[in-house]
Amino acid sequence: MKRQIFLISGIYLLCIFSFTGCTKSSGSTKSRNSSDKEIKLTFFNTSAEVNNQFSELFDVYHQSHPNVTITLIPTPIGGQQIQQFQSLIASKNPATLANLDIGTIYLYKNKFMDLTSEKDYFENISQQDAVDSALLDGKLIGIPYTVQGYGLLYNKRVVDTALGTTFDPSSIKTRNDLEALFKKISQAGVPPVMIHGANWSVGAHYLTLAYALQSPDVAKDVQFVTDMENGKVDLGKNAIYSGLLDTFDLLKKYNYRKNDPLVADYAKDCLDFASGKVAFFFMGDWVWSQIGSLEGIDREYGIIPVPVSNSPDDYGNSRIPVSEPKLFAIDNSGSTPEQQAAAVDFIKWLLTSAEGQAALVSKMGFNMPYKGVTVKSDNVLSAAVSKYIQSGKTISIGVMTYLPADYYTATGDSMLKYLAGKTDRQSLTNELLAYWESVAAR
Repeated sequence: MKRQIFLISGIYLLCIFSFTGCTKSSGSTKSRNSSDKEIKLTFFNTSAEVNNQFSELFDVYHQSHPNVTITLIPTPIGGQQIQQFQSLIASKNPATLANLDIGTIYLYKNKFMDLTSEKDYFENISQQDAVDSALLDGKLIGIPYTVQGYGLLYNKRVVDTALGTTFDPSSIKTRNDLEALFKKISQAGVPPVMIHGANWSVGAHYLTLAYALQSPDVAKDVQFVTDMENGKVDLGKNAIYSGLLDTFDLLKKYNYRKNDPLVADYAKDCLDFASGKVAFFFMGDWVWSQIGSLEGIDREYGIIPVPVSNSPDDYGNSRIPVSEPKLFAIDNSGSTPEQQAAAVDFIKWLLTSAEGQAALVSKMGFNMPYKGVTVKSDNVLSAAVSKYIQSGKTISIGVMTYLPADYYTATGDSMLKYLAGKTDRQSLTNELLAYWESVAAR
């Protein structure tokens, strides 16, 4: 079987939001970049929802490091990010710094600087296992900076008002529970739920649960995918996959965007959710970077799992997926030693300085897996995710790191056809199996 397998980077599930100690600044910048020589860096960013925040951060950094200028290379939300990155590599004009999915970093591991010599530094400032979990082939190629969770976000005011009582998120243990809730909300004249009609949402986030829920053991989840590639899985008869699609059918039925489900306007979807036009939104805590600074929106939100069966005790029905989605990596294919040294110092500054932490936590809404973070986040969605982490009610989606780079676009596009009613379940299943079997032939 010819296939590039991605090394899992890990899921942080314990105490990752318990920050203690005091903020400090990296002392390395002066020593490593003591000259006044002008150094120009570029930063390729796939967290497109915070492009503006990163640009502002680079201006702040420049004020205290006037010889270093960092220029943002933005990418569109859900756009052709990988193709854009590949184009830079092919043109021999790579970005000095990149914020990339872990799988992409592993795929292009020979293009990035080995930071293993810096491992002790980052281990000393990180929360438990954060750096070790980011090792790829035993090397520190990318630096972790955030953890995220997703599921069915809800607008508390909207749900409470529709129900006429305070909503208890723990009351939703099965698909039937969710359907009964949606019926009540709909009867109150409120659209119950919204699906973002983009392949990365329905492909990477939703459909991947069909693989991740096969077992709490990531190795078994990976084996399930391998079996699909080798034609050993009758996907249509798989209980997890079937249950997940049954729930998807329920979301489709009550979808706020069902009359035009493929619009995929991320900013509009976030605004409509935050302003109370819809009760639930299948999305992650990262939306706070989009809505947190808006005025005239609701301020209380929560999250519940996506139930995939009518058995309360089934794995996943009371859990949410949590992952470390991206890493910072430094180019070694076209960057000078001076640029690489400056890039390392910038990452250290970002993770340890008051200004860097304020940008990541307060402005971008990220949760940092590092000690000494004193900046308080107003991201109530991340706080809701944290409760699941602290109680151990999480789903390992480490299988994602083993999947091909094009899996979510290919399978996500098939899911979009199903969302729009352009194909039935059997045809969807056939398309998915055809994709996975094509992977085995690569």
